[in-house]
Amino acid sequence: MEAYKERFIEFMVRSQVLTFGSFITKSGRKTPFFINTGNYKTGEQIKKLGTFYADAICATIPEEVTVLFGPAYKGIPLVVTTASALAERGKNLSFCFNRKEAKDHGEGGTLIGHTLADNDKVLIVEDVTTAGTSIRETVPILKRAAAVSVTGLIVSVDRMEKGTGEKSALQELREEFNMITTAIVTLEEIVSYLYNREIDGIVVLDDSIKQNIVAYRLQYGAVE
Repeated sequence: MEAYKERFIEFMVRSQVLTFGSFITKSGRKTPFFINTGNYKTGEQIKKLGTFYADAICATIPEEVTVLFGPAYKGIPLVVTTASALAERGKNLSFCFNRKEAKDHGEGGTLIGHTLADNDKVLIVEDVTTAGTSIRETVPILKRAAAVSVTGLIVSVDRMEKGTGEKSALQELREEFNMITTAIVTLEEIVSYLYNREIDGIVVLDDSIKQNIVAYRLQYGAVE
């Protein structure tokens, strides 16, 4: 596993973004792990988060991306910090994001930042996706703005569970929109790295939790 992935997993644990126990997802699934990106709440954390997205983009996304897009609301700080981190590496990409509701005064419209133009190659920067609903709402917004090419989607964690069918949400979106879909880390990588490993003196993923995750994946895991 690449070093940036290992650092990111530890970063999520220390930021209390990745936790283990018993939770209910928005879709009603009882899950033994939870990813709450709303727990990033300091300048240092959001700056580091941008570097991890930049690491993954440089490792997995083709060079032809010209614009980063962050879906409201969680995607807004993500796209800003990611664009900043990439700029520090000499990749000065444009970025934009959307409002939930159109503005009828001032500059108006729903998009803020870069004005999308024909032939822009857009990469969507999102936190996580379970069913892919937000992305299916986002792509039409981008297509209405201009004749852009939606090149790909990057999320922080691939939960590797069923989306609307038997495949994962990332697999479904990859096929539906003919775009690259990737994540900084996958659930499999998280389990492999954290299993019985101490983080600041504490084992956060022990035998019991691993068994619960295995059982969860047997029920909800996506077909590879």
